[in-house]
Amino acid sequence: MPDSEVLTTPFVGRPPRFPRPVAFAVATVILVLFQAASSAPAPLYVVYQRMWGFSSATLTLVFAVFAFGLLGSLLVLGPLSDRIGRRPVLAGSIALVAAALLLFLTARDVTTLLIARVVQGVATGMVLPALGATLVDFDPPRAPGRAAVVNGVVPIAGLAIGALACGALAQYAPDPTHLVWALLLGAMLLAFLAVLGLPSSSAPRRRVPLSLPPRLSVPHGLRADVYPLFPVIASGWALGGLYLSLGPSVAATVFGISDHFLGGLVVTLLCGTGAVTAFALRNRSSTMALRTSLTLLTAGTTLTLVGLLAHSLAAAVAGTVVSGIGYGASGLATFGALSKLAGPTQRGELFAVAYTVAFLTFSLPAIAAGCAATMVGLWATVVAYSLLVILTGIVAFVLVLKPTRS
Repeated sequence: MPDSEVLTTPFVGRPPRFPRPVAFAVATVILVLFQAASSAPAPLYVVYQRMWGFSSATLTLVFAVFAFGLLGSLLVLGPLSDRIGRRPVLAGSIALVAAALLLFLTARDVTTLLIARVVQGVATGMVLPALGATLVDFDPPRAPGRAAVVNGVVPIAGLAIGALACGALAQYAPDPTHLVWALLLGAMLLAFLAVLGLPSSSAPRRRVPLSLPPRLSVPHGLRADVYPLFPVIASGWALGGLYLSLGPSVAATVFGISDHFLGGLVVTLLCGTGAVTAFALRNRSSTMALRTSLTLLTAGTTLTLVGLLAHSLAAAVAGTVVSGIGYGASGLATFGALSKLAGPTQRGELFAVAYTVAFLTFSLPAIAAGCAATMVGLWATVVAYSLLVILTGIVAFVLVLKPTRS
């Protein structure tokens, strides 16, 4: 079959194809939807915990298995859309996350929640590289670089939207543990239909394995520049993991906030501020954004810690906003720096390493915090966790200030 026929032959049916600007918008909306679904459980963890009486350790395990599923899927299935085409991977990911949403909808115990989060993580790990590539494929010719901005801003914005919307539904709508998932399931059905209208942007390759064994290494010539970025990634993602897993619980336990909408707002303050910051700094140098991120991430976490110690909600909120600015700047700076350091043949491998660091520090400290909260209490655990983030930020700041090779 000629290449032109491969590019235009749909994998299901023969629906009309969207023009490029519409295809770009569809991919953007699907990225928001997946990220919103990822953070939607955050305001509901307290509800599930009250319903079924499980510990903080179990709560953080439910949170963290998502990251493990995502990480494994990302490493093994990341190149899949390059091999079989974008549309099949997008459609398959949507079908898989729909199965996870059905599990959430019918969940009656913690085991079902765990399975749902693993499946959701696998689906998200499949879809993120495919969506990122799709956005680049349809990058508007009149606005080159828009795909890079969307890839940097939208994932954090989606997390903020999901937490805020789910918190509002949990507080003000009936039957939140079912309504949230029913609405997301309907949205995913529309997304599936929209994917069928995307133009083909990559031809499937023949006689190529559909997946590759995970391979993690940093090219030797880049190590001196790349390794100092790891503590920056770790401090930002560890803080994000704390907020998404235990943030609403801290609001309820430490500050007596039982309103689920306000509990979701805790996550939104961090992620939403981060998204706005990443967009605002999109044209700034990675070095400037890097130093700004470390300063504000450390200062914000310190201010939040002061709020916890003094039981001052105002200080904790202010610290969260400042931390959110650092959180957004750190993501933009680190992945922007990695993009410039790596050549085309090294980029995928380098980003796989970076995402491994990110999701490990996103999940493992949160699990440890959940176990510690069960033994020594939530307040003491969050204080210790905050000190760890502050220390990591200081170490990262020292490392990035060291002169690099010319």
